[in-house]
Amino acid sequence: MIRLRAHHLLCMLTYVGQGYCPAFVANFDRLIERLAQGEEILLVEGPDEICQPLLVTDTPHCLQASVLKRDRQAAAALTEVLSCIVAPGVRLTFQSAQFDLMRTAFAQGVSRAACAGCEWSDLCTSVAHADFEKTKLLANIGES
Repeated sequence: MIRLRAHHLLCMLTYVGQGYCPAFVANFDRLIERLAQGEEILLVEGPDEICQPLLVTDTPHCLQASVLKRDRQAAAALTEVLSCIVAPGVRLTFQSAQFDLMRTAFAQGVSRAACAGCEWSDLCTSVAHADFEKTKLLANIGES
């Protein structure tokens, strides 16, 4: 089971192999492989498995109030998009249909409130505009 915070459900949609540092990218790559296999997700509050390489810094941004706000915004948006509760403690297993809904909502800006102020927002926007073509997590999630 992969422990993820809510806003990372959005980040995984546009992840193309770029990140804060090489350890972050290597870790995210491993998690993407597990997600592609359809591994179950447990939503958590606060730092998750994607955050782990950043928690060794003196002031990890993963603990900031703005990131917790981002999680709440992402959870609210994805609750609407997926028609199911997205909150800490919930377990999710994505198949292609849910993944497609999330990508469509992201591309249309429906679920992007959580992205306001994120340093990766422009990159994610360009990835979405390119129809998610170069993302590491392909649309056939959970079908391998």
